[in-house]
Parts: sequence; C-alpha cells; structure tokens
Amino acid sequence: MAFPARRRPLIGPGVRTQIEIGKSSDGQSVPIDIEELLATRLLVQGNSGSGKSHLLRRLLEQSAGLVQQVVIDPEGDFTSLADQFGHFVIDGASYSPGEIESLAGRVRQHRVSVVLALEELEVEQQIRCAALFLTALFNAEREHWYPAMVVVDEAQMFAPAAAGEMAEDTRRLALSAMTNLMCRGRKRGLAGIVATQRLAKLAKNVAAEASNFLMGRTFLDIDMQRAADLLGMDRKQAERIRDLQRGHFLGLGPAIGRRPVAVQIGSVCTGSKNVPQGLMPMPEASGDELEMLLNAELAQERAEPKQHIPAPTRRPAADLEKAILNHAGSKPEMPRSPAADPTASAHDADPLPSLDRPADGEGIAQIVRELASTEGATYQSSATLFRDFVVRCRQRGVASSDVDLVRFRRLFAFASARLDCLEPPAREAVERLAENVAEDVLAPYLAIAIAAAKGHAAPDEDELARVYGSSSPSRIRRLLDHLERSGLIAMREDFGGERTITVSGLCI
Repeated sequence: MAFPARRRPLIGPGVRTQIEIGKSSDGQSVPIDIEELLATRLLVQGNSGSGKSHLLRRLLEQSAGLVQQVVIDPEGDFTSLADQFGHFVIDGASYSPGEIESLAGRVRQHRVSVVLALEELEVEQQIRCAALFLTALFNAEREHWYPAMVVVDEAQMFAPAAAGEMAEDTRRLALSAMTNLMCRGRKRGLAGIVATQRLAKLAKNVAAEASNFLMGRTFLDIDMQRAADLLGMDRKQAERIRDLQRGHFLGLGPAIGRRPVAVQIGSVCTGSKNVPQGLMPMPEASGDELEMLLNAELAQERAEPKQHIPAPTRRPAADLEKAILNHAGSKPEMPRSPAADPTASAHDADPLPSLDRPADGEGIAQIVRELASTEGATYQSSATLFRDFVVRCRQRGVASSDVDLVRFRRLFAFASARLDCLEPPAREAVERLAENVAEDVLAPYLAIAIAAAKGHAAPDEDELARVYGSSSPSRIRRLLDHLERSGLIAMREDFGGERTITVSGLCI
C-alpha cells in the first residue's frame, strides 16, 4: 500500500529551505533554515501563555510542504493542521499499543505527516502512548530513514528532570524514547523539536542536545538563568527574558542566527480548539431564570449513572485505516487439543453434556438451574454445591447416579453462564466450542461466548468474576490471559481502556 505523492517535494537540491518565523524589532524578516534545523534540533521555552503553541504552529505551517512532520500533541491543539495541510490525525485512545507501534512504522515508510492526538487519555497513558510511538519511529527499518521533523509539545511530561507520580517503568520508557530522539535521532532522519514551560523540569540530557533556541517569557530565576546561559547572555541581560511580550522570543542557533535575535512570531492560518482567553460579555438573565437553569432536572441527573461515551475516531485516511484493520485481524487462531494444553484434563475430550439432553432429565436440569440462581452460589466450592445437588435430587426422587462431580461442574457452568438463553443453533455452536475447555475456566469462557453469540459486548470484569467465583480483579485478568494463550479468545484493548474480545472459531 502506498500513499499519494506529496504536494511538494522533500528537501533536496534546488528546493527552498528557509522559512520566515517572524519579524525582528526593526521589522526585518527572521528566517529559519529548515535543512539546518533538521541537523541541529530546536528547543522552545516559555511560561504558559507566552505563545509556545503559536510558535510551533507557525513553524509547522511554514514548513509543511518542505518536510514530513510528526506532532506529539497532548492537548489536541494541532489537529486543525489536518484541514489545511492534510496531516493525518491519529487518536491515541482508539488504538492498542501494538497498533500504535505499527502505525509509527507505516508513518515512516510512507512519509505521512501526522498528529498524534492524546487528549482523550489519562496523563500516564499519554506518556506511554507517545513513548511507544517515538520508539517505533526510531526503530524503523533503515530504508525508511527519511527526514522528518518530530515536534513534542509539553516535553517536560515525556522527559521529566525528576521522578514524579507516574510509574517508574513508564518514566524510563518515555525518557529513553525522548533521549533517543534528541541524541541519536539525527542519523535516522529524525529532527527533534521540543517545547517546554520550564527548562528546570526538562531532563538535561534532552535539552542539551538542541543547538537552536527560542526563549519566551519566563519569571523564575532558575529558568531565566538557564535560558540566558543557553543564549550566551550575562545575568543583567537575562532580565530581558522576564519583560518579553506574548508571542515574542529570543532566538539563537545555526538555523536562526549566530547572535541572539528578538523575534515577534508571525501569523498563522489554523487555530486551536482552546477557549479564547479574552473577556466575554456575561449572560443577561434574571435571578429566577438562573435558578431554573441551575436546578432543572438536577436530581434526575444525579441519580442517573454516568455513561462512558467514547470519543469520535478521526480517521481521514481510509487506506491507513484499512491497513490497521487488516493488521489487527491477522492474528492466527491456534488450534487447541487436550494433549497440547497441560491444563486440560482427560475428560475434556468427551462431548460436553447439555442441560436439556434427554439422558439428564428435566429434573436434573431444573435442580442445577436452581442451584446456579442461588445468590453467592458461584463463590462456593464445587464439593459443597455437589452435596447440595445430591440432597435435592434425593428429596425430589430424581435419579442422579450418572452425574459425578466432574460432570456436575460442567452442568453448573452451563447454568451459571445461562446457556439456555440462546436459541438452538447458537447454543449448539457454543457447546461444540466448549467441548475441549477445562471445567475450571468453563463458566467465564461460556459467558464470553454467549455474549458474542448474541452480538453483545464482552462481559465486564464484575460479571466474569461472578461466574468464575472470584472477587479478585487481577485473577480475572490472569484468566483472560490464560484463555488467550490457549487460543480460545483474542483480546484487543486500546489506550482508552476499551476492551474487545473475539471468540476463536465462533461461526453462527
């Protein structure tokens, strides 16, 4: 699969490599040499509201036709580039970790400019998603080492100077990815452009690799001093950094100039989704109207359970989406036999008994259903349930001599998973699949298979815990991993926490 040709060529002989980033204090154009920038990288610093995002947007817009661009966007500020410049927006919450890595490889292979939008994820998930994506960009095959500008906004999140509240493995993963981008990425065609609110919060080995600097307004002494040191300014001159207006930066570096230059960033044609910070007229309403607006249906809204509404998936590139779906669906199904699975027992090869088979009798089926419907029954031991089953059969005069403990456990799993709610064709299909499933994991497997046969979403962990007779979430996760390793199911979980389970071999 190949993407359409770019509208303008990549940087090469005879191609314009300079863009105008803005104007100096005397009205002169301040250029940035993109070819030099790719070789020497860029660091942008400025407090919140200093105009960092505006600067990055200007840089991206002006160089959009010159070089491939990859934007790591934790706030979703740069998704509007897709409308004007054809960037493909990757919603990080819509893909699994494996798909994120595959996407990054295809981005390098096909030289597609993309925005990795992470605003729908929690902070730690944002960091892991970005780290996996950057690492896959870095590890691309050698023949795909095309020049690419990699812009990381809020870089202090992904390369913190000190350990924070995130998990240690997440911090190491992200710091390694950012270090590779800034230290070793140039040989692979990757040019890191990082923006941070505070230099003191950014890991030193990441900041130190940049040779070009654009410093915006900052007030803390430690940040002003570090910025002044990078710009070659003395302590007195560093006071200029505190007095910079919004959208004004001090620039220095091989791609900008050999001496510090003050620049006012030029205009942009795309916008951010953020709410404007200017003043707005207050709404005109009387006290009674405001009270009605605030209290209308308040009790009903409080009583209704909150429903998770998944964020809309932005997938303008149909070919790329098709490739991802093909990749996600290419997982081979592993045949399972009792001999191949050490957890399977000898009786697993026998046909699975049905609650409604004539040999069992309606009496046995009814008693097992009653036991399964008893509150807390699934949390009792099999031996206790079997004794109760035998006592009830004697009380009602139902012959149960042909039902041993092993067969009872399978009958009970059928009843607790409510297999009888399926129509005969679907029930028979599920029965055939469950023939080789060990009885200790049969009930949760049947619950998943029954939901799939009905076309419903997979049962949540609470429902699986009920039929499995466990109150441990970690045990349920281990159960799902065991079923997947056995080839009985295939799981897909995206960064947003949405889990999809496919039952192998289920055809109705």
